Amino acid sequence: MSRLYSFAPGEYYHIYNRGIEKRLIFVDDLDHKRFIQLLFLCNGSNPVDSRQYKGLSFAECAEKVDNNRENLVYMGAYCLMPNHFHLLVRERDPAGISMFMRKLLTAYSMYFNTKHVRKGRLFESSYQSMHADYDEYLKYLFAYIHLNPLKIISPHWRDEGVQDREKATKYLFNYQFSSFADYAGNNRDTKLILNKDQFPDYFPSESNFVDSIFEWINTKYKG
Repeated sequence: MSRLYSFAPGEYYHIYNRGIEKRLIFVDDLDHKRFIQLLFLCNGSNPVDSRQYKGLSFAECAEKVDNNRENLVYMGAYCLMPNHFHLLVRERDPAGISMFMRKLLTAYSMYFNTKHVRKGRLFESSYQSMHADYDEYLKYLFAYIHLNPLKIISPHWRDEGVQDREKATKYLFNYQFSSFADYAGNNRDTKLILNKDQFPDYFPSESNFVDSIFEWINTKYKG
């Protein structure tokens, strides 16, 4: 499907994709962790040979990366779900998003197909995107992306609402495969993936972040 706009430097975009035929793209923790490593490793102009990082922790991978490299994109949020993923990015330079996504999807598909002994396409398309072209939508995306894992424990929560916010917050904080914990106060190595200073300062504190995303997800914005 052709995009109706070109990515523009300084603009914000919701990037997402799912497995072909809605298949699982993250089968176990190792798959999740490899994709998260690649979010960091692929965000630079130099080629990435992910074999160099096999078996390394995220912190060990980060130590091997040039501290002076320039990012292709600025990352504001991410979330991995069993058969899809969401990213919130800001275009840094022309073609930055395109180059980053090409590197990311190619590297992960090669890893996944080798590990799980399969061939062919892993994702249903190159990727999809939505331009966050006004403030309320950008705020909404921080909520939408970070609350996505609630579908794992409560598939109908969007229709029925969050019945136990304390339980939901605890689940999201402990969910390793999104940036929720990085905004909610957990000082993780994976915070290096994010470029918070390149996004509006919507969250003056960790508690404000949690309050805000539950509030924004209840707005009438429908996308």
